[in-house]
Amino acid sequence: MSVLTIDVHVEAVGTVVVKPHGEIDSENAHEIREVVTAYLTGGGSPRGAIKIDLGSVNFIDSVGIGVLVGCFHAAAASGVKLTVVNPTSYVHRILYISGLLGLFGSPAVAASPQRLARDGAQADQAR
Repeated sequence: MSVLTIDVHVEAVGTVVVKPHGEIDSENAHEIREVVTAYLTGGGSPRGAIKIDLGSVNFIDSVGIGVLVGCFHAAAASGVKLTVVNPTSYVHRILYISGLLGLFGSPAVAASPQRLARDGAQADQAR
Protein backbone atom coordinates (compact mmCIF):
# COMPACT_ATOMS: atom_id res chain seq x y z
CA MET A 1 0.00 0.00 0.00
CA SER A 2 1.44 3.36 -1.02
CA VAL A 3 1.34 6.39 1.22
CA LEU A 4 0.42 9.85 -0.04
CA THR A 5 -0.29 13.01 1.89
CA ILE A 6 -1.12 16.32 0.25
CA ASP A 7 -0.53 19.80 1.64
CA VAL A 8 -2.28 22.76 0.04
CA HIS A 9 -1.60 26.43 0.63
CA VAL A 10 -2.14 29.71 -1.16
CA GLU A 11 0.83 31.97 -1.86
CA ALA A 12 0.59 35.72 -1.27
CA VAL A 13 -0.01 36.28 -4.99
CA GLY A 14 -2.98 33.92 -4.92
CA THR A 15 -1.33 30.92 -6.55
CA VAL A 16 -2.54 27.61 -5.12
CA VAL A 17 0.33 25.24 -4.28
CA VAL A 18 -0.47 21.54 -4.10
CA LYS A 19 2.38 19.59 -2.49
CA PRO A 20 2.04 15.80 -2.44
CA HIS A 21 4.41 13.76 -0.25
CA GLY A 22 5.23 10.11 -0.90
CA GLU A 23 4.18 7.93 -3.81
CA ILE A 24 1.64 8.77 -6.51
CA ASP A 25 0.18 5.63 -8.07
CA SER A 26 -3.03 3.95 -9.15
CA GLU A 27 -4.21 3.63 -5.55
CA ASN A 28 -4.09 7.31 -4.69
CA ALA A 29 -3.58 9.47 -7.80
CA HIS A 30 -7.27 10.37 -7.68
CA GLU A 31 -6.56 12.37 -4.49
CA ILE A 32 -4.54 14.91 -6.49
CA ARG A 33 -7.31 15.16 -9.08
CA GLU A 34 -9.84 15.75 -6.29
CA VAL A 35 -7.76 18.56 -4.74
CA VAL A 36 -7.25 20.33 -8.07
CA THR A 37 -10.88 19.86 -9.08
CA ALA A 38 -12.07 21.29 -5.76
CA TYR A 39 -10.15 24.51 -6.40
CA LEU A 40 -11.29 24.73 -10.01
CA THR A 41 -14.95 24.22 -9.15
CA GLY A 42 -15.26 26.53 -6.18
CA GLY A 43 -13.59 24.81 -3.24
CA GLY A 44 -11.06 27.63 -3.36
CA SER A 45 -10.35 30.46 -5.72
CA PRO A 46 -7.09 30.23 -7.64
CA ARG A 47 -6.35 33.51 -9.36
CA GLY A 48 -4.84 32.16 -12.51
CA ALA A 49 -2.31 29.58 -11.34
CA ILE A 50 -1.88 26.24 -9.63
CA LYS A 51 1.57 24.83 -8.86
CA ILE A 52 2.02 21.15 -8.17
CA ASP A 53 5.23 20.87 -6.14
CA LEU A 54 6.66 17.37 -6.63
CA GLY A 55 9.75 17.90 -4.49
CA SER A 56 8.58 15.30 -1.96
CA VAL A 57 7.38 12.65 -4.41
CA ASN A 58 9.65 9.61 -4.61
CA PHE A 59 7.56 7.57 -7.07
CA ILE A 60 4.95 8.19 -9.75
CA ASP A 61 3.41 5.65 -12.12
CA SER A 62 1.54 6.02 -15.40
CA VAL A 63 -1.78 6.58 -13.61
CA GLY A 64 -0.21 9.44 -11.64
CA ILE A 65 1.18 10.95 -14.85
CA GLY A 66 -2.27 10.62 -16.44
CA VAL A 67 -3.86 12.45 -13.51
CA LEU A 68 -1.33 15.29 -13.82
CA VAL A 69 -2.11 15.60 -17.53
CA GLY A 70 -5.85 15.54 -16.80
CA CYS A 71 -5.41 18.24 -14.15
CA PHE A 72 -3.44 20.34 -16.62
CA HIS A 73 -6.23 20.15 -19.19
CA ALA A 74 -8.98 20.79 -16.62
CA ALA A 75 -7.11 23.85 -15.36
CA ALA A 76 -6.56 25.12 -18.91
CA ALA A 77 -10.28 24.71 -19.67
CA SER A 78 -10.98 26.87 -16.61
CA GLY A 79 -8.48 29.53 -17.67
CA VAL A 80 -6.02 28.55 -14.94
CA LYS A 81 -2.33 27.90 -15.57
CA LEU A 82 -1.07 24.68 -13.97
CA THR A 83 2.65 24.03 -13.66
CA VAL A 84 4.78 21.38 -12.02
CA VAL A 85 7.67 22.61 -9.88
CA ASN A 86 10.60 21.00 -8.02
CA PRO A 87 10.30 17.45 -9.33
CA THR A 88 12.69 14.96 -7.75
CA SER A 89 15.30 13.46 -10.07
CA TYR A 90 13.13 10.37 -10.48
CA VAL A 91 9.98 12.33 -11.35
CA HIS A 92 11.93 14.65 -13.66
CA ARG A 93 13.26 11.62 -15.53
CA ILE A 94 9.75 10.15 -15.89
CA LEU A 95 8.41 13.48 -17.22
CA TYR A 96 11.37 13.73 -19.61
CA ILE A 97 11.01 10.18 -20.93
CA SER A 98 7.27 10.65 -21.41
CA GLY A 99 7.79 13.91 -23.32
CA LEU A 100 5.77 15.93 -20.81
CA LEU A 101 8.37 18.32 -19.36
CA GLY A 102 7.31 21.09 -21.74
CA LEU A 103 3.62 20.65 -20.97
CA PHE A 104 4.27 21.31 -17.29
CA GLY A 105 6.53 24.33 -17.76
CA SER A 106 9.90 22.53 -18.09
CA PRO A 107 10.53 22.32 -14.35
CA ALA A 108 14.08 22.08 -13.04
CA VAL A 109 15.07 19.20 -10.78
CA ALA A 110 14.64 19.96 -7.08
CA ALA A 111 17.92 20.55 -5.31
CA SER A 112 18.81 17.69 -2.99
CA PRO A 113 20.88 18.29 0.15
CA GLN A 114 23.72 16.33 -1.48
CA ARG A 115 23.54 18.44 -4.62
CA LEU A 116 23.49 21.68 -2.61
CA ALA A 117 26.55 20.55 -0.63
CA ARG A 118 28.38 19.53 -3.83
CA ASP A 119 27.55 22.81 -5.59
CA GLY A 120 28.61 24.82 -2.54
CA ALA A 121 31.94 22.97 -2.36
CA GLN A 122 32.53 23.59 -6.08
CA ALA A 123 31.75 27.29 -5.64
CA ASP A 124 34.23 27.47 -2.73
CA GLN A 125 36.93 25.84 -4.86
CA ALA A 126 36.32 28.29 -7.70
CA ARG A 127 36.99 31.27 -5.42
